[in-house]
Amino acid sequence: MIRPICAALALTCLSAQAFAETCVASHYGYGGGRTASGERMNPNAMTAAHRARPFGSQVTVTSHSTGRSVTVRINDRGPFVKGRCIDLSTGAARALGIGGTAMVSLR
Repeated sequence: MIRPICAALALTCLSAQAFAETCVASHYGYGGGRTASGERMNPNAMTAAHRARPFGSQVTVTSHSTGRSVTVRINDRGPFVKGRCIDLSTGAARALGIGGTAMVSLR
């Protein structure tokens, strides 16, 4: 009885976009300090901060306003502003054409 339930659950998770989010993104660009993962913050790197995704995971961020996409690596925690789901490094925000905040999709 447990095997069919596990198989059905696995198929549901694989067919659904389990980690897709649509939310507001912002950017941060201070340099030199340490991120939550312990590495130095590089404002020009393609990195981001997310509250829950594991360090080192790759996330494709697509801007709704410009249609541009970029793949970033999660290396920090945040954002700590209500209503936002991801903080992009300055380099990633620049590649997306974001200045300030913007609506994005994460995959």
